[in-house]
Amino acid sequence: MQLEEIKGTIDRLLYQNAENGFSIFVLQINNKESITIKGHLSNIQPGQEVQLFGKWSFHAKFGRQFEVDKCQSIIPNSILGLKKYLGSGLIKGVGKTYAEKLVNHFGTNILEIIEKSPELLKQVGGIGPKRIEQISKSWQDQKEISNIMIFLQEKGISSAYATKIYKKYGQNSIATVLENPYRLSDEIWGIGFKIADQIASNLGIAKDSLKRMKAGISFAISNELNNGHLYAELQNLKEKTCELLEIDLKESEQHLKQSLHDLYNEEKIKLISHENQHYITLAQYYFSEKGTSDRIKKLLDRQDYFKFDLDATYNYLRNDTSGIILNEEQQKGIMACLQNKITIITGGPGTGKTTIIKKLLNILDENKVSYKLAAPTGRAAKRIFEGTGRNALTIHRLLEFDFLSMKFNHDEKNTLKLDFLIIDEASMIDIFLAHSIFKAIPLKAHLVLIGDVNQLPSVGAGNFLNDLIKSQKIACIQLKEIFRQAQNSLIIVNAHKINNGEFPVSFLPDSKKDFIFIKEENPEKVIEHLKTIYNHTLQKNYIQSDQSIVLVPMNRGSVGTHKLNHDLQNLLNSNTDENQISRSGYNYKIGDKVMQISNNYEKLVFNGDIGIIEKIDSEDKTLSVKYYERLVEYNFDELDELVLAYAISIHKSQGSEFPAVIIPIFTQHFALLQRNLIYTALTRAKKLCIFIGQVKALAIAIKNNKSINRKTFLKEFLTSDLECR
Repeated sequence: MQLEEIKGTIDRLLYQNAENGFSIFVLQINNKESITIKGHLSNIQPGQEVQLFGKWSFHAKFGRQFEVDKCQSIIPNSILGLKKYLGSGLIKGVGKTYAEKLVNHFGTNILEIIEKSPELLKQVGGIGPKRIEQISKSWQDQKEISNIMIFLQEKGISSAYATKIYKKYGQNSIATVLENPYRLSDEIWGIGFKIADQIASNLGIAKDSLKRMKAGISFAISNELNNGHLYAELQNLKEKTCELLEIDLKESEQHLKQSLHDLYNEEKIKLISHENQHYITLAQYYFSEKGTSDRIKKLLDRQDYFKFDLDATYNYLRNDTSGIILNEEQQKGIMACLQNKITIITGGPGTGKTTIIKKLLNILDENKVSYKLAAPTGRAAKRIFEGTGRNALTIHRLLEFDFLSMKFNHDEKNTLKLDFLIIDEASMIDIFLAHSIFKAIPLKAHLVLIGDVNQLPSVGAGNFLNDLIKSQKIACIQLKEIFRQAQNSLIIVNAHKINNGEFPVSFLPDSKKDFIFIKEENPEKVIEHLKTIYNHTLQKNYIQSDQSIVLVPMNRGSVGTHKLNHDLQNLLNSNTDENQISRSGYNYKIGDKVMQISNNYEKLVFNGDIGIIEKIDSEDKTLSVKYYERLVEYNFDELDELVLAYAISIHKSQGSEFPAVIIPIFTQHFALLQRNLIYTALTRAKKLCIFIGQVKALAIAIKNNKSINRKTFLKEFLTSDLECR
């Protein structure tokens, strides 16, 4: 069927999905007729003149429409068109006001001025050198992005990813895609293997090519990280690769062997044989885990640690009258930290982990021993400061991450200047961060890891803290006794009950009323309960709504983060300011609570960081989020790194505490209902915890103490001579 052609000016956008580029807009033809257009067309703006190829259709509700198959941009040449084009927000630094001024001053020559003589823009009042530089760069970027879009469209790929590709590779974008399109899935947030594979196919890479097979194997291995694994069993890896590539295992056996052989010879994968099984991993994963093991052994082997007067210290701990009284477990913990190069202190809420830190710091101060405090997240670091009065850093700040080199400044060649390193929330540390920590610790130093092994394991891959404990090579003190002052908190009492496989209680004599269980069988009624909680219950407990969080097991479903964030935004943010931005299915408003969902080393914001939107600038196409006291600016094309955070997944809440935590739990969450998930959620609450849901769902979770057995070898590396091939 031959495509029809129409030309016109985009009058206004009715709908645009930033993820896939699908748009619905009104096109004006000859300043008379208006037509509804729909199709996958990213980066279009009002005022833009376009040449469209497609076919007509009739919609029962909206009438005649034109469905676009291909779009070509035509630069406007009329005064009105140029004002609309430049005022659309397409170019940073030019909004409606400056578009009007620029076109009035330069007329139809304005685009040529921006292109060839941007310095002349200073003739317009209010435009200085900084804005000129911004306008010029944005114009050049748009030209490059347009070239990439045309290239991608010719290859049958949505242009929604053009901005990201250009931002990553710049002038080398097209050359990089042509050379190896599979790089996109590894290096660009939001582009998965399927999209990269589609690009490869359209570039002529055959379905049975070794290049595709090798890319599929590598992706299948890295995909195991999503479940926390560092290794994939060989046969299982073959099956998953074939499933990913949609090829037959038997027919492709020889190609698989050849691809694995090539990747091995190229030193991109490693093979480990253990208990009559073969495991494959990417080389960088192996070196992270093996490197961590080697560095731990070196640290343990060095005997030049600090010589404390242990007898005097022990007597001091037993007879101290300064107000910080330690039980026997805590005293053992302090002594272990002083006697061992690496010590793990683990225990649930109310068992005195913070008290140990405070007492240990007093002893180190008295002995003039230098130390630093750190935690995996900014929220966890802030909690250390609140508990001890001593400054604490995130691990990334401590190790001084350099986003230009994408490496930490502190490593084995430039170790940290300290004698003791104390890290809280150590259960959150994945193997890659662990490797960086151990490289940066001077071999003379002591390391103290404090955490709760009953919480969920790290979001990232590996099983670092548990593997260290299971190796029995590291001194480990487990705190079990709940302090008397903590025993009147139902939050703490129930945390230990859940950890022991018991059902929580809503009342005990003389206990605080800090735990509530609202029984509800219908998931659709959760929002009604939330309205009551936010409008009445929190105020009754002297807690502000912005001090609360809703924690749920999963993102999808009627009681998932996606649905609840939509409902809670309507409930909690009444801001009707027109200055809003829609991206990736979210409508962002000033005052919204948002969360970063990927590590951004350039901005120094990390997966799980929560902040508040303080500013939206439609002219400069930026959005600013306040994280604690720091304001971080995002370009609109970076907003897929953010999600609303009125409700977040329990996994994302690790390392945080909130005055009030609300936890909906239903059998629709069945796949994720397990004890450590519920335990982690409950222990995020400081003043009030509210469960909403089914007794059956909570009972299922508490009974299920089986967590995924992550495939790692750190324990074996520490306890045997296991090596790779």
